[in-house]
Amino acid sequence: MALTPRRSDLAGLSALVTGGSRGLGLLLSARLAQRGCLVTMAARDEDELRRGAEWAEERTGKKFHTAVCDVRDRQAVESVVRQADARHGGLDIVVANAGVIQVAPVASLDSGAFEDAMDTIFGGAVNTAMAALSSLRASEAGGRLCLIGSVGGLLAVPHLLPYSCAKAAVGALGEGLRAETTGDDLSVTTVHPGLMRTGSHLQAEFGGRSSQEFAWFSALSGAPVVSMDADRAAERIVRALERRRTRLVLTPAARAAAVAHGMAPVTVTRLSGLGARLLPAPPAAHGIEQGHGIDRTASTWREKVRRLGSVLNDRAARRYNQHIPGPPTSA
Repeated sequence: MALTPRRSDLAGLSALVTGGSRGLGLLLSARLAQRGCLVTMAARDEDELRRGAEWAEERTGKKFHTAVCDVRDRQAVESVVRQADARHGGLDIVVANAGVIQVAPVASLDSGAFEDAMDTIFGGAVNTAMAALSSLRASEAGGRLCLIGSVGGLLAVPHLLPYSCAKAAVGALGEGLRAETTGDDLSVTTVHPGLMRTGSHLQAEFGGRSSQEFAWFSALSGAPVVSMDADRAAERIVRALERRRTRLVLTPAARAAAVAHGMAPVTVTRLSGLGARLLPAPPAAHGIEQGHGIDRTASTWREKVRRLGSVLNDRAARRYNQHIPGPPTSA
Protein backbone atom coordinates (compact mmCIF):
# COMPACT_ATOMS: atom_id res chain seq x y z
CA MET A 1 0.00 0.00 0.00
CA ALA A 2 1.39 3.41 -0.97
CA LEU A 3 2.24 5.82 1.82
CA THR A 4 0.53 9.19 2.13
CA PRO A 5 2.66 11.90 0.47
CA ARG A 6 4.65 13.69 3.16
CA ARG A 7 4.36 17.42 3.75
CA SER A 8 7.58 19.40 4.01
CA ASP A 9 6.01 22.53 5.55
CA LEU A 10 4.92 22.56 9.18
CA ALA A 11 2.04 25.07 9.07
CA GLY A 12 -1.06 23.84 10.87
CA LEU A 13 0.66 20.82 12.44
CA SER A 14 0.49 20.08 16.16
CA ALA A 15 3.69 19.79 18.18
CA LEU A 16 4.71 18.72 21.69
CA VAL A 17 8.06 19.81 23.17
CA THR A 18 9.28 18.37 26.47
CA GLY A 19 11.62 20.54 28.51
CA GLY A 20 9.91 23.36 26.64
CA SER A 21 9.87 26.02 29.36
CA ARG A 22 13.44 27.32 29.06
CA GLY A 23 16.66 27.20 27.08
CA LEU A 24 16.74 25.19 23.87
CA GLY A 25 13.26 23.73 24.44
CA LEU A 26 11.76 27.19 24.78
CA LEU A 27 13.45 28.33 21.57
CA LEU A 28 12.32 25.22 19.71
CA SER A 29 8.74 25.85 20.86
CA ALA A 30 8.93 29.42 19.57
CA ARG A 31 10.48 28.40 16.24
CA LEU A 32 7.81 25.75 15.67
CA ALA A 33 5.07 28.28 16.44
CA GLN A 34 6.63 30.72 13.98
CA ARG A 35 6.32 27.97 11.36
CA GLY A 36 2.58 27.85 12.11
CA CYS A 37 2.54 24.86 14.48
CA LEU A 38 0.09 24.49 17.36
CA VAL A 39 2.55 23.97 20.21
CA THR A 40 2.20 22.32 23.61
CA MET A 41 5.11 23.04 25.96
CA ALA A 42 5.70 20.46 28.70
CA ALA A 43 7.96 20.80 31.75
CA ARG A 44 8.05 19.99 35.48
CA ASP A 45 7.73 23.49 36.95
CA GLU A 46 4.37 25.22 36.56
CA ASP A 47 5.66 28.75 37.25
CA GLU A 48 8.55 28.28 34.85
CA LEU A 49 6.12 27.04 32.20
CA ARG A 50 3.94 30.09 32.68
CA ARG A 51 6.90 32.44 32.31
CA GLY A 52 8.16 30.54 29.28
CA ALA A 53 4.78 30.63 27.58
CA GLU A 54 4.48 34.37 28.22
CA TRP A 55 7.92 34.92 26.69
CA ALA A 56 7.11 32.77 23.65
CA GLU A 57 3.73 34.40 23.10
CA GLU A 58 5.26 37.86 23.27
CA ARG A 59 7.98 36.86 20.84
CA THR A 60 5.78 35.06 18.30
CA GLY A 61 2.30 36.47 18.74
CA LYS A 62 1.04 32.87 18.94
CA LYS A 63 -0.89 31.03 21.65
CA PHE A 64 0.84 28.17 23.48
CA HIS A 65 -0.63 25.35 25.52
CA THR A 66 1.30 24.15 28.56
CA ALA A 67 1.37 20.86 30.44
CA VAL A 68 3.06 20.17 33.76
CA CYS A 69 4.82 16.85 33.33
CA ASP A 70 7.82 15.00 34.75
CA VAL A 71 9.19 12.94 31.86
CA ARG A 72 10.44 10.31 34.32
CA ASP A 73 6.79 9.46 35.03
CA ARG A 74 5.59 7.23 32.18
CA GLN A 75 1.90 7.61 32.99
CA ALA A 76 2.20 11.40 33.19
CA VAL A 77 3.88 11.50 29.76
CA GLU A 78 1.22 9.26 28.26
CA SER A 79 -1.46 11.55 29.68
CA VAL A 80 0.15 14.68 28.19
CA VAL A 81 0.46 12.98 24.79
CA ARG A 82 -3.22 11.96 24.86
CA GLN A 83 -4.28 15.49 25.82
CA ALA A 84 -2.20 17.12 23.07
CA ASP A 85 -3.55 14.63 20.53
CA ALA A 86 -7.15 15.21 21.59
CA ARG A 87 -6.78 18.99 21.77
CA HIS A 88 -5.61 19.34 18.17
CA GLY A 89 -7.21 16.31 16.57
CA GLY A 90 -3.87 14.56 16.21
CA LEU A 91 -0.19 14.91 17.01
CA ASP A 92 2.31 15.47 14.21
CA ILE A 93 5.61 16.52 15.84
CA VAL A 94 7.18 15.48 19.14
CA VAL A 95 10.51 16.81 20.44
CA ALA A 96 12.07 14.96 23.40
CA ASN A 97 14.33 17.62 24.87
CA ALA A 98 14.02 17.38 28.66
CA GLY A 99 17.20 16.65 30.57
CA VAL A 100 19.65 17.43 33.35
CA ILE A 101 23.37 18.28 33.40
CA GLN A 102 25.70 17.24 36.19
CA VAL A 103 29.22 18.67 36.10
CA ALA A 104 31.65 16.99 38.48
CA PRO A 105 34.60 14.59 38.55
CA VAL A 106 33.43 11.00 38.80
CA ALA A 107 35.26 10.67 42.13
CA SER A 108 32.82 13.21 43.59
CA LEU A 109 29.72 11.36 42.39
CA ASP A 110 27.88 8.25 43.42
CA SER A 111 25.67 5.92 41.41
CA GLY A 112 22.68 8.15 42.13
CA ALA A 113 24.00 10.80 39.74
CA PHE A 114 24.07 8.22 36.93
CA GLU A 115 20.60 6.98 37.82
CA ASP A 116 19.21 10.52 37.79
CA ALA A 117 20.78 11.29 34.41
CA MET A 118 19.56 8.02 32.89
CA ASP A 119 16.04 8.39 34.36
CA THR A 120 15.62 11.97 33.14
CA ILE A 121 17.54 12.07 29.86
CA PHE A 122 17.25 8.53 28.53
CA GLY A 123 14.17 7.40 30.43
CA GLY A 124 12.42 10.65 29.56
CA ALA A 125 13.22 10.18 25.87
CA VAL A 126 11.99 6.57 25.98
CA ASN A 127 8.76 7.52 27.77
CA THR A 128 8.11 10.35 25.32
CA ALA A 129 8.89 8.34 22.20
CA MET A 130 6.92 5.25 23.22
CA ALA A 131 3.91 7.31 24.28
CA ALA A 132 3.90 9.28 21.03
CA LEU A 133 4.63 6.63 18.39
CA SER A 134 1.04 5.58 17.76
CA SER A 135 -0.12 9.19 17.40
CA LEU A 136 2.78 10.04 15.11
CA ARG A 137 2.12 6.99 12.94
CA ALA A 138 -1.51 8.15 12.60
CA SER A 139 -0.52 11.67 11.52
CA GLU A 140 -1.93 12.50 8.10
CA ALA A 141 1.07 14.74 7.49
CA GLY A 142 3.54 11.99 8.41
CA GLY A 143 4.75 12.12 11.99
CA ARG A 144 8.08 13.57 13.06
CA LEU A 145 9.95 12.53 16.21
CA CYS A 146 13.02 14.49 17.32
CA LEU A 147 15.37 13.29 20.07
CA ILE A 148 17.88 15.77 21.47
CA GLY A 149 21.18 14.02 22.13
CA SER A 150 24.58 15.69 22.51
CA VAL A 151 28.14 15.55 21.27
CA GLY A 152 28.73 14.25 24.80
CA GLY A 153 26.88 11.14 23.68
CA LEU A 154 29.22 10.65 20.72
CA LEU A 155 32.34 10.74 22.89
CA ALA A 156 32.66 10.79 26.67
CA VAL A 157 33.45 14.23 28.11
CA PRO A 158 35.47 14.46 31.37
CA HIS A 159 33.48 15.75 34.36
CA LEU A 160 30.25 15.13 32.42
CA LEU A 161 30.20 11.35 32.61
CA PRO A 162 26.56 10.71 33.76
CA TYR A 163 25.37 13.17 31.10
CA SER A 164 27.52 11.53 28.40
CA CYS A 165 26.28 8.05 29.28
CA ALA A 166 22.62 9.09 29.12
CA LYS A 167 23.05 11.03 25.88
CA ALA A 168 24.85 8.05 24.29
CA ALA A 169 21.77 5.97 25.10
CA VAL A 170 19.54 8.62 23.48
CA GLY A 171 21.66 8.42 20.34
CA ALA A 172 21.24 4.64 20.19
CA LEU A 173 17.49 5.03 20.76
CA GLY A 174 17.18 7.46 17.88
CA GLU A 175 19.14 5.28 15.46
CA GLY A 176 17.23 2.16 16.49
CA LEU A 177 13.82 3.81 16.19
CA ARG A 178 14.75 5.20 12.79
CA ALA A 179 15.73 1.71 11.62
CA GLU A 180 12.65 0.01 13.03
CA THR A 181 10.20 2.58 11.64
CA THR A 182 11.60 2.46 8.11
CA GLY A 183 8.61 2.06 5.81
CA ASP A 184 6.25 3.78 8.26
CA ASP A 185 4.94 7.25 7.50
CA LEU A 186 7.16 8.54 10.30
CA SER A 187 10.61 10.09 10.53
CA VAL A 188 13.03 10.09 13.47
CA THR A 189 15.64 12.85 13.75
CA THR A 190 18.42 12.62 16.33
CA VAL A 191 20.23 15.87 17.10
CA HIS A 192 23.69 16.04 18.71
CA PRO A 193 24.41 19.67 19.66
CA GLY A 194 27.82 20.82 20.76
CA LEU A 195 28.21 23.69 23.20
CA MET A 196 25.34 26.18 22.97
CA ARG A 197 24.73 29.50 24.66
CA THR A 198 21.44 28.60 26.35
CA GLY A 199 22.24 29.84 29.86
CA SER A 200 21.97 26.27 31.13
CA HIS A 201 24.93 26.76 33.47
CA LEU A 202 22.50 28.28 35.99
CA GLN A 203 20.31 25.16 35.92
CA ALA A 204 23.14 22.61 35.77
CA GLU A 205 24.25 20.77 38.90
CA PHE A 206 27.87 21.00 40.06
CA GLY A 207 29.82 18.72 42.34
CA GLY A 208 33.37 18.43 43.60
CA ARG A 209 34.91 21.89 43.78
CA SER A 210 31.60 23.32 42.62
CA SER A 211 32.63 26.96 42.16
CA GLN A 212 35.60 25.93 40.01
CA GLU A 213 33.49 23.48 38.00
CA PHE A 214 30.90 26.19 37.49
CA ALA A 215 33.58 28.62 36.33
CA TRP A 216 35.06 26.45 33.57
CA PHE A 217 31.71 25.09 32.38
CA SER A 218 29.94 28.45 32.13
CA ALA A 219 32.93 30.12 30.46
CA LEU A 220 33.52 27.34 27.91
CA SER A 221 29.84 26.95 27.02
CA GLY A 222 29.65 30.72 26.47
CA ALA A 223 32.83 31.12 24.41
CA PRO A 224 31.94 32.52 20.95
CA VAL A 225 34.39 30.40 18.95
CA VAL A 226 33.49 26.99 20.39
CA SER A 227 29.82 27.51 21.32
CA MET A 228 26.77 28.26 19.17
CA ASP A 229 24.01 30.82 19.51
CA ALA A 230 21.04 28.86 20.87
CA ASP A 231 18.45 30.59 18.69
CA ARG A 232 20.43 29.71 15.57
CA ALA A 233 20.72 26.14 16.84
CA ALA A 234 16.94 25.97 17.28
CA GLU A 235 16.44 27.14 13.70
CA ARG A 236 18.82 24.46 12.41
CA ILE A 237 16.97 21.78 14.36
CA VAL A 238 13.55 22.84 13.08
CA ARG A 239 14.94 22.86 9.53
CA ALA A 240 16.20 19.32 10.07
CA LEU A 241 12.70 18.33 11.21
CA GLU A 242 11.20 19.90 8.10
CA ARG A 243 13.58 17.93 5.89
CA ARG A 244 13.21 14.75 7.96
CA ARG A 245 16.93 14.39 8.44
CA THR A 246 18.13 11.30 10.27
CA ARG A 247 20.99 12.95 12.16
CA LEU A 248 22.21 16.46 12.84
CA VAL A 249 25.46 17.36 14.63
CA LEU A 250 25.68 21.04 15.52
CA THR A 251 28.84 23.20 15.70
CA PRO A 252 32.03 22.59 13.71
CA ALA A 253 33.88 21.62 16.90
CA ALA A 254 31.31 18.92 17.68
CA ARG A 255 31.45 17.53 14.14
CA ALA A 256 35.26 17.48 14.20
CA ALA A 257 35.29 15.75 17.60
CA ALA A 258 32.80 13.12 16.46
CA VAL A 259 34.76 12.38 13.27
CA ALA A 260 38.06 12.23 15.17
CA HIS A 261 36.61 9.83 17.72
CA GLY A 262 35.23 7.60 14.99
CA MET A 263 38.57 7.45 13.20
CA ALA A 264 40.95 7.34 16.18
CA PRO A 265 39.03 6.57 19.38
CA VAL A 266 42.11 5.58 21.39
CA THR A 267 43.90 8.82 20.55
CA VAL A 268 40.84 10.92 21.37
CA THR A 269 40.39 9.12 24.68
CA ARG A 270 44.02 9.78 25.58
CA LEU A 271 43.61 13.46 24.70
CA SER A 272 40.47 13.59 26.85
CA GLY A 273 42.55 12.19 29.70
CA LEU A 274 45.07 14.99 29.26
CA GLY A 275 42.22 17.50 29.23
CA ALA A 276 40.79 16.02 32.43
CA ARG A 277 44.05 16.82 34.20
CA LEU A 278 43.44 20.51 33.56
CA LEU A 279 40.05 20.39 35.28
CA PRO A 280 39.55 20.83 39.05
CA ALA A 281 40.73 17.92 41.18
CA PRO A 282 38.05 16.20 43.28
CA PRO A 283 37.86 17.06 46.99
CA ALA A 284 37.36 14.40 49.66
CA ALA A 285 33.74 15.38 50.34
CA HIS A 286 30.83 14.62 48.02
CA GLY A 287 27.86 16.88 47.30
CA ILE A 288 26.17 18.63 44.41
CA GLU A 289 24.44 22.01 44.01
CA GLN A 290 22.67 23.89 41.25
CA GLY A 291 24.36 26.72 39.37
CA HIS A 292 21.97 29.26 40.88
CA GLY A 293 23.34 28.49 44.31
CA ILE A 294 27.05 28.68 43.52
CA ASP A 295 28.91 31.44 45.36
CA ARG A 296 29.91 33.93 42.65
CA THR A 297 31.53 36.69 44.67
CA ALA A 298 32.37 39.34 42.10
CA SER A 299 35.62 40.35 43.78
CA THR A 300 37.32 36.96 43.34
CA TRP A 301 39.73 36.59 40.43
CA ARG A 302 38.04 33.36 39.32
CA GLU A 303 34.64 35.03 39.04
CA LYS A 304 36.11 37.95 37.12
CA VAL A 305 37.69 35.57 34.62
CA ARG A 306 34.51 33.50 34.42
CA ARG A 307 32.41 36.56 33.66
CA LEU A 308 34.69 37.53 30.80
CA GLY A 309 34.27 34.11 29.19
CA SER A 310 30.61 33.69 30.03
CA VAL A 311 29.20 37.11 29.15
CA LEU A 312 27.17 35.73 26.20
CA ASN A 313 26.01 32.72 28.20
CA ASP A 314 24.92 34.92 31.12
CA ARG A 315 23.00 37.07 28.65
CA ALA A 316 21.34 33.94 27.22
CA ALA A 317 20.29 32.90 30.74
CA ARG A 318 18.45 36.20 31.15
CA ARG A 319 16.79 35.83 27.76
CA TYR A 320 15.76 32.19 27.83
CA ASN A 321 14.06 31.77 31.20
CA GLN A 322 16.99 30.20 33.07
CA HIS A 323 16.98 32.63 36.01
CA ILE A 324 15.21 31.88 39.30
CA PRO A 325 13.07 33.74 40.22
CA GLY A 326 11.67 36.31 37.84
CA PRO A 327 10.32 36.27 34.26
CA PRO A 328 12.62 36.18 31.26
CA THR A 329 13.34 39.33 29.34
CA SER A 330 12.27 39.69 25.72
CA ALA A 331 15.56 41.23 24.63
